[in-house]
Amino acid sequence: MPSRTIRIADYDPEWPEIFLQEAERVRGVLGARVLRLEHVGSTSVPGLAAKPIVDMVLEIVDSADEPGYVPVLAEAGYELHVREPEWHEHRMFKGRAGGVYLHVFSTGCPEIARMLRFRDWLRGNAEDRALYERTKRELADRDWSRMQEYADAKTGVVEEIMKKAGA
Repeated sequence: MPSRTIRIADYDPEWPEIFLQEAERVRGVLGARVLRLEHVGSTSVPGLAAKPIVDMVLEIVDSADEPGYVPVLAEAGYELHVREPEWHEHRMFKGRAGGVYLHVFSTGCPEIARMLRFRDWLRGNAEDRALYERTKRELADRDWSRMQEYADAKTGVVEEIMKKAGA
């Protein structure tokens, strides 16, 4: 089984700019179908080290209605990589350069609010931001057979932080 380490980079002030450029591209091809588009994940928290991947969350009316948005996102350089109908009808696309992930959910999905609450809490809480960064750096030093294993290993700390954030 191949192993891989996770690369954690110091905060890069270019990450918000990448988000703005990509958000403009997504809004340009989807227009009014975009109900909400936000920069989420570690790259959205100033000062926080992160995997150098800009995560975006897109809210549309119905993420299960793939014919209504997948073809135009594909034309804009986004490739569908994950389809999880069993988990909030989640879809995940990778952008052209691979450094952007676009997570798509339907209107009213509680996962959107959870992502934003976590982001906003870390933006305003230096102690928890430092805890989360330490945890990520410690876990990144290990070898993982799948990226999801790394994500799952952070769950305890994320849940601890979310309790403080009022989740």
